[in-house]
Amino acid sequence: MSFLTVTDLGKTYAVGHRQLRVLRGLSLEVQAGEMVAIVGASGVGKSTLLHLLGGLDRIDGGAIRIGEVALHALPAPAVVAYRNRHVGFVFQFHHLLPEFDAVENTAMPLRIARVPPRDAQARATDLLRRVGLDHRLSHRPGMMSGGEQQRVAIARALVTRPSLLLADEPTGDLDEQTADGLHRLLREMHREHGLTSVIATHNLRLASVCDRVLRLADGVLAPA
Repeated sequence: MSFLTVTDLGKTYAVGHRQLRVLRGLSLEVQAGEMVAIVGASGVGKSTLLHLLGGLDRIDGGAIRIGEVALHALPAPAVVAYRNRHVGFVFQFHHLLPEFDAVENTAMPLRIARVPPRDAQARATDLLRRVGLDHRLSHRPGMMSGGEQQRVAIARALVTRPSLLLADEPTGDLDEQTADGLHRLLREMHREHGLTSVIATHNLRLASVCDRVLRLADGVLAPA
């Protein structure tokens, strides 16, 4: 049975006086433990798809099921609660809070979830060490390289122990060598944490480490 099932998904945005249909009858099945890459030209809707899968935006039609949960049918507060507990996001830009150090940034989702501070700090510290940032625990974002900041973002995405990881161009702002290191890290974390992952990317090297590659075009998905 698929862990993530998307059926006949539709999404349209109002642009001035006209309607822009981004996704049209899109369907997708992702097995538990699978790592799937979504490729396609800029502007075809890759980010939109990830936002819908993670409940950051609402669908216009169709259905999204994650395990036994019908995400599309949940009221807004329940979507937020589900997302905070079960979905991890990594974006192209790390979105770290500049006034907080690496441990504090990583632990933030746990603090929001009211996990005791000592437990949140311990879990964040352990993850940062796992992604190779032992030497940056007390550093703020401005004191770290772009690759290091993105490693913090990956640790933050995993700190709640999600079952689904969604990554939107996670290495799009990095040089090739740094990006390759992040590709290996994403694969390692995927396996180590037993994740199901969907990654939107222009980077074919990143797509090549995934189990399956799909291309988004004209609002639907097809094998790349």
